[in-house]
Amino acid sequence: MCPNISDAFLVHYIDMRTTLDQIAVSTMDNNCYLLVRGERALLIDAADAAEDLLALAQRNNATITTVVTTHQHWDHVRALEEVLETTGATHVAPAPDAAALPCPADRELEEGDVLHFEGLELHAHILRGHTIGGLALACQIDGTWHIFVGDSLFPGGVGKTESSDDFEQLMDDVTSRIFERYPDDAIVHPGHGKPTTLGKERPHLDEWRTRGW
Repeated sequence: MCPNISDAFLVHYIDMRTTLDQIAVSTMDNNCYLLVRGERALLIDAADAAEDLLALAQRNNATITTVVTTHQHWDHVRALEEVLETTGATHVAPAPDAAALPCPADRELEEGDVLHFEGLELHAHILRGHTIGGLALACQIDGTWHIFVGDSLFPGGVGKTESSDDFEQLMDDVTSRIFERYPDDAIVHPGHGKPTTLGKERPHLDEWRTRGW
């Protein structure tokens, strides 16, 4: 692992083929993740500051060829149009949220779909409750699972919901589609804030459900 380049950037060199780079943008500290394979990059959430996202790819000697949007909320899509227009990248989004996005999706993912990117398999999971249906992507790199969850899961709980029914739905989906499928050492990369692991959060699932948020 390389040291931080600045307070705004966090870089992880995962293996000889894949680089995971990340930047937090805007006053809401949206995490934008870049998966680099060779000279091509996949960006997860063009949240804001398009020029910084393009510079992130340039710093990795790569071109953004795929942009994944995790969900429809405005703070995750503010740079989407500019990044897509500048790069000509393929836009991938969760099918339930796709119609509400400011740019159409070239591919809409459903639960259980697999997104192939330069030999890397990213498994799609639809997590309902924070929005109609947000997207989580899970990929295994050098023996470790990395799960990009948007705003559906954070250290200490699930994402914000507007009703008890939405909360129960999100808890059910996060439990069955994430926690019951992936191991404790899987790293969770949320849409805001610091990463965590499933093992760290798993003991608290019943506590979250009981408290209702």
